[in-house]
Amino acid sequence: MADPAAAMELPVDLFSPVTLGDIELANRVVMAPLTRMRSGASGVPGDLVVEHYRQRAGIGLIITEGTYPNHEGQAFVGQPGIVTDEQVEGWRRVAEAVHARGGKIVMQVMHGGRVTHPDVNGGRRVVAPSAIAIDGEGHTEKGKQPYPVPHALTVEEARQTLQDFVSAAKRAIEAGLDGVEIHGANGYLLHEFLSPVSNQRTDEYGGSPENRARFVVQVVTAVAAAVGAGKVGLRISPEHNIQDAYETDRDDVRATYGALIDQLGPLGLAYLSVLHSEPAGDLVQELRERFGGPLVANSGFGTVTTRQEAVRLIEAAHADAVAVGRPVIANPDLVERWKGEHPENEPRAHLFYAPGAEGYTDYPTLEALRAG
Repeated sequence: MADPAAAMELPVDLFSPVTLGDIELANRVVMAPLTRMRSGASGVPGDLVVEHYRQRAGIGLIITEGTYPNHEGQAFVGQPGIVTDEQVEGWRRVAEAVHARGGKIVMQVMHGGRVTHPDVNGGRRVVAPSAIAIDGEGHTEKGKQPYPVPHALTVEEARQTLQDFVSAAKRAIEAGLDGVEIHGANGYLLHEFLSPVSNQRTDEYGGSPENRARFVVQVVTAVAAAVGAGKVGLRISPEHNIQDAYETDRDDVRATYGALIDQLGPLGLAYLSVLHSEPAGDLVQELRERFGGPLVANSGFGTVTTRQEAVRLIEAAHADAVAVGRPVIANPDLVERWKGEHPENEPRAHLFYAPGAEGYTDYPTLEALRAG
C-alpha cells in the first residue's frame, strides 16, 4: 500500500505554502521592505498606508517599509516609526486590514544610523559606530544636504539602542503584526557595525570580524528573547557596498557574516533574508547552510526580480521564499498575475517617493482591468 504521507506531499513551487518560524505563508512570494515615505511628519501610518498594504495581502508575506525604533534613527522624511502610542495604533490598523484579507505581515525595524540628518530626525543626534560621515548628500526637509559626521555611540549608548530595538519589536507584536524583521543591511546602523570601513572602533564592538558582528548578534538575540525567535527574521546584504558600508574583501565578509550567522543559527529564527546579486552563489548558499533555517532570497537593487527568476530560485531549491520589490509596487495582485502568467503593470519610478495616492494605491488589479 502506498505511503499516505508521501501521497500528501505536494510539489514545491513558488505558489506552494511554506512556514517561516511561527509564520505560515500561503505562497513563497515575499513583499520586500520598500521605503515609500507616506507617513507624514508624525510617522503614523494613516488611511493611505493602510490601503496600500491591504491591497497587497495576497502576497505570501508582507515585510513593511523600514520603521524607526527611536526618533534619532529616523532616516527619511515621512518614514513611519514604532515609538509612540499613535504609531502603534496606526500599525494596528495596517495589521488588521492585512489579516482581514488572510495575509501575513511583519515589521522591518530599521535604525538609520548615520544615514540621516538633524533636519530629518527632528534636530536629534546622528549616530553610528564611528565618527565617519557618508560621502554624499541626503534628502531633508530643507532640500539636499551633506551627511554630517555622526556621533560614535559609546558602549552604554549602544546598549540603550539595543533596548530600543527590543521595545520596538514588542510594540510591533502588540500592534498585531505577525513578527519583525531586524534590518542589518543596506548601510544602516547595524550594517555600519558589520562593515570594516564604517566601523573603526577599538573596543568590544570593533576590529575583528567577531567583534564587528557582536552588536548585531546581541540585538537579534535580545529581540528573539523578547518576542519569540519564531517571530524574528534578519535581513543582511553582504558585499552590497551601498552608503559607504563597504565590504570588498570576500575573506573578511565570510568571516564577519560567518561569525554572525553561527551565533544566530541556534536561536531558531523565522528566517534569514539575504540581499545579494547572486542568491544561488557560493557565499549566500554557505551562509544559508550555516544558518540552518529558512532563506528568503532577494537578488538586489540592480535588476528587477522577474517571475522567471523567482520560479527558478524556488524550483532549484536555492531559497525557501523570494523577496520581490518593484513588481509588488506596481501589481497589488502580483501572485495572481504570476500564477496565471498574466501581463504586469509597469512601476512608475518617479512616484515611488511622492507624497500621495498616485503611484501608491492607484495601480489597477487584473479584476479592475477586466471590468474595464
